[in-house]
Amino acid sequence: MEYSLSQRTYLLPTPAGAYGAASGPPASRLQRFVTALFGYSESPPLSEENVVRWSGIDDPQSALEFVWRIQELGWIQALDSPRAAPTEAIEDVLSRLIPSLTRGKKVLLADALGFYLCSQGFSHEVAEELSALSADLASLHQRRSGSLNSNLGMTGGAWGLIDAAGQSQLGFWPLFAGKQRFVLVVAGTPMFNRPEWVDLVWVLHQRYAVQNPS
Repeated sequence: MEYSLSQRTYLLPTPAGAYGAASGPPASRLQRFVTALFGYSESPPLSEENVVRWSGIDDPQSALEFVWRIQELGWIQALDSPRAAPTEAIEDVLSRLIPSLTRGKKVLLADALGFYLCSQGFSHEVAEELSALSADLASLHQRRSGSLNSNLGMTGGAWGLIDAAGQSQLGFWPLFAGKQRFVLVVAGTPMFNRPEWVDLVWVLHQRYAVQNPS
């Protein structure tokens, strides 16, 4: 099958693509491709030159096939016009975005050192405790992830406090922007299949990860 670009379109990760790219450091070709899109302040145009650069595949046809497979996987979406990343101050954009990511309206974003960048619905004291706990869990997972992956075949990095029905009361979700690690602490059911999730991952990459030239 021969692949061609018939019209000018712009690429943006989907919520699923943003989750896949941010769930760990960019180790796979697929993660690196999606992460590259977050390096732009505006969704970049789809072109042979760009897909060869983002995919690391020298042959344009093979690179376009790779893009088609990513789209079939549901990790990227094609837009008719470019969309811009949030440009507000980081404190303002986090306060706007993270409350929409849970039905419980209790959520916070913590850094790797155990300090929270933004908290909604938790008291200051609880937010501090949860942030410190998130750092401990992230450290524990980093030490034990090899055993979990090899012995149990589990690749996820989220941890949770589970009730008697097996449902999460409080979840700790890793969120990477390049090599910078964050943890999103969510009370109740998370809602990551939303545009706000894409914007959150995007703005963290813009602020903390190495930029790709626009």
